[in-house]
Amino acid sequence: MSQPATFWPVVVRWFEREKRDLPWRRVDPRGQRDPFAALVSEFMLQQTQVSRVLEKFGPFMARFPTAASLAAADEGEVLALWSGLGYYRRARLLHAAAKAIVDRHNGIVPTDPQALRDLPGIGRYTAGAIASIVFGQPEPIVDGNVARVLQRIHAKEGAADDPEIREWCWQHATDLALAAHDGNGGPPRSAASFNEGLMELGAIVCTPKAPTCDTCPAASICAARREGLVDQIPTPKRKPTKRALWCACALVEDDQGRRLVEQRPTSTGMWAGLWQAPTLESTDAPPTRAALAAKLGLPARALRKLEAFSHQTTHRDVEFVVYTATTQAAPVGTSFRNRAEIAALGLSNPQSRILLQLGAPRPTAKNSSTVSP
Repeated sequence: MSQPATFWPVVVRWFEREKRDLPWRRVDPRGQRDPFAALVSEFMLQQTQVSRVLEKFGPFMARFPTAASLAAADEGEVLALWSGLGYYRRARLLHAAAKAIVDRHNGIVPTDPQALRDLPGIGRYTAGAIASIVFGQPEPIVDGNVARVLQRIHAKEGAADDPEIREWCWQHATDLALAAHDGNGGPPRSAASFNEGLMELGAIVCTPKAPTCDTCPAASICAARREGLVDQIPTPKRKPTKRALWCACALVEDDQGRRLVEQRPTSTGMWAGLWQAPTLESTDAPPTRAALAAKLGLPARALRKLEAFSHQTTHRDVEFVVYTATTQAAPVGTSFRNRAEIAALGLSNPQSRILLQLGAPRPTAKNSSTVSP
C-alpha cells in the first residue's frame, strides 16, 4: 500500500509552503472556505486550465455569490458568464446543482459526501474534494493529476483510465486521506491540505511531460524516479477518434453595424443553447456558399469569403469558413444585436472569434452587395 507515514506529511508541508494563491482557496476571518465558491471552482476546473478559470471565476462569483442566486438565474445568463470555458454541459449541471441545493438543503452546500454525490453533476471526485478540502473530512480524491502522482510514487504502470488502475488509485487515495485525518505520521486532520497538495503537486511539479523531479518534495521516495520510469508512467490514454465537422458562417451586418445572430437548439448537441452567427453544418462536406445564402434569403453573390480557420474539440475537428454580407432584414429565427448585446450572450470560442473579433467589411457605393430581401 501507500507510504502514509512518509508520503502524506511531506506533501502537506510542501503544499502549505508552496501553494498558489487562488481565489477559491481564500478563507473568511474565521479561517473557513466558502463551500459554494469551492463547488463552482471544481466544476470550472474540470478539463480546463487554471489560467482560463481565473479569468471567469471572479465575474461568475460576483454575479452568483450563492447557490440561491445561481438557482434563480436564467440559463442563458449562466451560459453567457461561462463563455470561454467550454464544455457547457458543466454550466448546465452546476445550474441544476444550485437548484437542488436550494430545494433540498435550504441553499446550503451539504457536508455529507453522499448528499453531495446526489447533486446533479457531482461524482465521486467532486464530492470528495468538497467534503475534504472545505469540510475537513477524510474523503479521497482521484483526478488525472492525483492518479499520475500515485502511479509514479509506486512505479505503477498502466493507463490512468484503465478501470483496474483507477480502482487502485482510489484505494491508495483512501488510505492516505484516512492517515492524514488521523495524524498517522504527522499533524492530525490534515486530509484537506494533503488532498489539495496532491492535486497541486501533479499540476505544477509532477506534470505529464517534463516533470521537475529535482524540485519534488517526494523525490526521495518516488519509485518511478528511482527506476527511471517517470517518462513511461502513466501509459498514455488512447486518443479518441475525432469526426470532421464543417461549418459555414455568415457574419452579417445591417446599416447600424449590428450583427445577425441565432440560437442553437437548446436540448442536445454540441454547443447546445449557445448563440452564433447564422451557420450551416455538415459532417459530409463543407456547406456551399449558395446554401448559406439561401438560408439567409440572399443571392450567393451577396456573400464574400472573409476567413477560414480550424477548431478542435474533444471529439471533433471543426473547419469554419466565414462569409460576410450586409442586409437590413433579419430572417426568421435570427435577430440583429449590437456588440455589447452579443458579448452578453453565451458564445462558444469559435463564435466569439467570429462575432466579436472579426470585422465585416462595409461595402462601398461602387461595389455594394447590400440586399434587402
